[in-house]
Amino acid sequence: MKVIPLPLWVGGGRGGFILIAPNYKGIIKRYREFLPEIDDKHIITILEGNTPLIKSRNIHKIINPGVDIYFKYEGLNPTCSFKDRGMTMAVSKAVSEGSKAVICASTGNTSASASAYAARAGIKSFVLIPEGKIAAGKLSQALVHGSIVMQIRGNFDEALVIAREIAGDYDVTLVNSVNPYRLEGQKTASFEIVDELGFAPDYHMLPVGNAGNITAYWNGYTEYFKAGKGGKLPKMLGFQAEGSAPIVLNHIVKEPHTVATAIRIGNPASWQKAVAARDESGGLIEAVSDEDILKAYSMLASNEGIFCEPASAITLAGLIKLNERAFFKKGDVCVLTLTGHGLKDPGNAIKVSKEPIIVPCDKHSVLKVMGLA
Repeated sequence: MKVIPLPLWVGGGRGGFILIAPNYKGIIKRYREFLPEIDDKHIITILEGNTPLIKSRNIHKIINPGVDIYFKYEGLNPTCSFKDRGMTMAVSKAVSEGSKAVICASTGNTSASASAYAARAGIKSFVLIPEGKIAAGKLSQALVHGSIVMQIRGNFDEALVIAREIAGDYDVTLVNSVNPYRLEGQKTASFEIVDELGFAPDYHMLPVGNAGNITAYWNGYTEYFKAGKGGKLPKMLGFQAEGSAPIVLNHIVKEPHTVATAIRIGNPASWQKAVAARDESGGLIEAVSDEDILKAYSMLASNEGIFCEPASAITLAGLIKLNERAFFKKGDVCVLTLTGHGLKDPGNAIKVSKEPIIVPCDKHSVLKVMGLA
């Protein structure tokens, strides 16, 4: 009798679950032919990747029924953000080269991912974060994974300068997106999208903070296209918060500010690469207000049941902004990357939501609130 193995749902970090095929072994083994070689014994994986591509059921009807909208929900990676794709590559490569410690500067998600993968590898991790500028959910992850977390009295960009100098002078591996292996891992999300759809989308929308992800996705699409996959190349559409939009403004923002903490960066490390991805694809990078980001954030949760962090929702806010200019045509396929889970930043969810209703402990009072009495 032939036994057909069933898929397995496994925990995806803080509140998420990932659908894993029985023999799934992470992105490095799945896409090995497109990645730098790493010996099996050095691969550090927590079965990242294989995240769902969710087709809009309701929002597309509100915005533009003629456009197909898909959400690449990267919040269902092991540490609940897209960073895990790059971190499995960066930490695996570090281990293969004999490194005993990693360091990063972070607005939150990188610290969580680096700490988890370092713990998995059995090596030390050091994290530099801007004091008081990191969401509680992300900070808790770095701390619980045993990283040595240092809050600096400065911003992310200043923290990254320090981290780069230390990595250059000491035997510590830098795992920010300036590490080329990070982008190698992150490009695999493009592969998954093409594999799932059977073709490349017309437009791909991403948040732009340190600008590594838009670079990585474009690299992934172009490599797959050269390998005869995807059929075409998408236009890359990136979005920055108005208070943190150095690429849009074409100058460094010394004091970036936005509710979308994950992209609160004033001097992106992959600035020129992101501009190249924009220009080569025929796309654009624009700014979106915090008000519109929070509207899209609530819209995703209340209309699609998808809980992402505010920085992720900038992709939907950007799509809405472009749609108001009649940017899209009927039949266009748009993929929006939702970079992190909403539980990363629960404070904003509480701020934009109604408070729980307090009622007496009796059935009639409950029915009254329900509108049934």
